[in-house]
Amino acid sequence: MKDIGSISKNGGAAPTVKYDICIVGNGAVGKAAALGLAQTGLRVALVGMAQPATASVASADVWDTRVYALNHVARSLLSTVKVWDALDPARISAVEGMAIKGGTDSAAGTLTFDAYSAHVDALAWIVEDGNLNQALDAALKFASNVRVLSGRVKAMQVDATAATLQLESGETIDAALIVGADGAQSWVRGQCQIGIDYRSYRQRGVVANFACEQPHHGIAYQWFTETEGIVALLPLPGQRVSLVWSAPEALALSLLEEPLSQLAARLSMLASDKLGQLQPLQPELAQAFPLSLLKTHALVAPRVALIGDAGHVVHPLAGHGMNLGFGDVTALIQVLAERGVHRDCGDERVLARYARARKEEILLMQMTTDGLERLFGVDIGPLRLLRNLGLNLLNNVPVLKRQLMTHALGRAADSE
Repeated sequence: MKDIGSISKNGGAAPTVKYDICIVGNGAVGKAAALGLAQTGLRVALVGMAQPATASVASADVWDTRVYALNHVARSLLSTVKVWDALDPARISAVEGMAIKGGTDSAAGTLTFDAYSAHVDALAWIVEDGNLNQALDAALKFASNVRVLSGRVKAMQVDATAATLQLESGETIDAALIVGADGAQSWVRGQCQIGIDYRSYRQRGVVANFACEQPHHGIAYQWFTETEGIVALLPLPGQRVSLVWSAPEALALSLLEEPLSQLAARLSMLASDKLGQLQPLQPELAQAFPLSLLKTHALVAPRVALIGDAGHVVHPLAGHGMNLGFGDVTALIQVLAERGVHRDCGDERVLARYARARKEEILLMQMTTDGLERLFGVDIGPLRLLRNLGLNLLNNVPVLKRQLMTHALGRAADSE
């Protein structure tokens, strides 16, 4: 790929390459940001460590353990950057409804949503990590305004006119704006000395895939158990489901140590009336990742903007971590496109508009997910009764249900 930045000489040192934007972090959010920003005519560098090539799935029975429930904002962004239609449609499942139970017994409160009532074609779409990243990587190969660099950044300096990154390779990059897309342990955020509030949930998200005896009809099921965390079964194509179990650490470690057939038996007891017996899919593998809440004290710094997990981490019970990141990308693209010809991409007023545009949604999602985790994490009889009454009340008040669905779908759904 040809170099799309401008080059300046600095004596005998390695040349400095200038871009409008340098994105640090090459996960799905960083890749989507590179594609979207380059599409507006900006010169973009995408810097990150080399990732192992995601092999094409050879068998229809082999499924990624990591999947995302992408909402309408995410789909709109991926469509705009010509990635959505490049996804393998045979490996995407539309979520046509959600069924949430406030416990595991028959008296537990219930809250349900469906796409028909929301006047949309789907509430969300379940997409595998590999399917998503393969399509993003393919699009980047043809993005004329993006240069992808593999390696680490070792130093960052910011002044009134530009930000400068020094790579371990010896190359120097100047950019009007640095975008930190480098995850929850963000190096970029650390260089800016942006403070964080961190809370470990002392839980791990256990993920695995199963075949189900009965069709799921596109329904995503979620159980708030009294003592074992939150269990979600998300629909995959065909009679298959993907597990996301937010389990206390001791239980999570136990689930990882036992045969997957035993985990399937546990889930069958929970979901037998909905899905029948469950059987492990190939590969018979369960994985887990720690769950936490991370709030940054700021989303921007001089000539720096944070997106994705670098700017916020929420509990996965609502499945919106990736959607929040794609929402950041959408807002950043719009703010930069509307900045005016006299302001560069790192102008402090432009970045302030980005921070304001994201503040409400991020705060709402943090409060909602953290509040629900706290509420359902306490096993006290009277509180359990109130929780169930609350779920049943919400389920029978159409106005409240519509408000919840609007936030879950994302604002892009309003225009469909």
